[in-house]
Amino acid sequence: MFILNFKQLFVWQRAMELTKSVYQITKELPPEEKHVLSSQLRRASISIPSNIAEGHRRKTKKDFIQFLRIADGSAAEIETQLLMLHELYSMIDIIQAQTLVGEIQKMLSVMIRRLGVV
Repeated sequence: MFILNFKQLFVWQRAMELTKSVYQITKELPPEEKHVLSSQLRRASISIPSNIAEGHRRKTKKDFIQFLRIADGSAAEIETQLLMLHELYSMIDIIQAQTLVGEIQKMLSVMIRRLGVV
């Protein structure tokens, strides 16, 4: 099936869910984290669906793969930040976000590999 719109991509849909999850988590952080961890997590989470969408719009396979790689890098950034958040604030539940990050990383990896095959 040919995807005409990035909103049809399941990975984009899951990335949007991750962004919502990250926003919920960061609301639980103390005020002193507003401009540090909270800001970093939110920017990285928004970066994933944004890069998937932008890459899809570029209309070339090479560009799409590059933007998927950037999205994957942002996913790794979130994974790291969630682990740090859990170390600092263990009472905040990050399980849903961690699960979503793992799913997204797997999907991105498969997409990159399949698109890279000529």
